[in-house]
Amino acid sequence: MNIAILSGKGGTGKTTISTNLSVITGANYIDCDVEEPNGFIFLKPSQIKREEVKVDYPVVDSSRCTLCGECAKVCQFNALVKTKKDIMLFEKLCHGCHACGIVCKQSALTFGKRIIGTIEEGQYGNLICKRGILNVGEPMAVPVIRRLLKNLPTGTNLIDCAPGTSCNVVSSLQYADGAILVTEPSSFGLHDLKMAVQLVRSFNLPFGVVINKHNIEDDRIQTYCEKENIEILGVIPYRREAAEVYSSGKMIVELPEYKEIFEEIAERLREVFPWNLQ
Repeated sequence: MNIAILSGKGGTGKTTISTNLSVITGANYIDCDVEEPNGFIFLKPSQIKREEVKVDYPVVDSSRCTLCGECAKVCQFNALVKTKKDIMLFEKLCHGCHACGIVCKQSALTFGKRIIGTIEEGQYGNLICKRGILNVGEPMAVPVIRRLLKNLPTGTNLIDCAPGTSCNVVSSLQYADGAILVTEPSSFGLHDLKMAVQLVRSFNLPFGVVINKHNIEDDRIQTYCEKENIEILGVIPYRREAAEVYSSGKMIVELPEYKEIFEEIAERLREVFPWNLQ
C-alpha cells in the first residue's frame, strides 16, 4: 500500500501535502527526496535510528593488472580510465555494477565499500517516519532511494518523491501502487504536470491531482484535467496564514480550514484508489 506523491517541478508544495496528509490519514511518511529531505522539519519524529548507505567500488591490484584496459572498455559510466601507467578510478561515477570485475581475466579487481548517505527512521505518534539523506558532493541518489524503499513498514506508506521526472522519481515509482500529483496554477506548473502525468501513465498507476496554492481566477489546471479525464483529489487555497504556519515549521492542518480540506482529500483517496487507507 504505497502511494507516491510527486510533482513535475519543485516548489509546488509536495512535502507540505505529503506530511499533512500523512498525519490526517495515519499513513507512514517516507521521504525519498534524498537531496533535500525536509519532511522531518515538520513532523519532528523522535527515537531516530540511523543506518549508513554504502556502495561498491573497484580496487585495482597493480601486481596483477596487465593494463589490458578491458575494465575501462566495459564501464558504461566512464568510471575507469586506462592510462599509460595505471587504471584510474573516478569513484563517484561508479555504479557498482561489477562488470569490470567480470571481464578482468587477471582477477586484478576486488571491491571495497564507501559511504554515500544515511537512512533515518523515527516515530511521529503511531506513524513511522523514514528518510534518506545523500551526502554532500555525491552525484547518485538512486542507491540511497533503493535502500530506503527496500524495507518499507507495513500498512499504508506515503512516499514523498524528489521533484521532477528524473531517474530518482522513476526509482521511487517502482515501489508505488498509486500516485498523487501535486501542482500549482502557473504555466510552469501545468507544463511540468503534463510530464508527470506521462510518467505515471507509463507505469500504469492509478493517480489523481492535488492543486496547491489555488487561485480561483486561474482554472488552467482544472481545464487540463477535465480534458485528460484526470481526477482532481483536492484544491488547497493560497492563504497568508497557511504560509505563516508553514514557514514556522508547523503543520497547516493545525488550521481548521486546512484540516477539513485534507480530510476531504483523504476521503477522495479512499474513493478513487482501489485500497483503503488506515
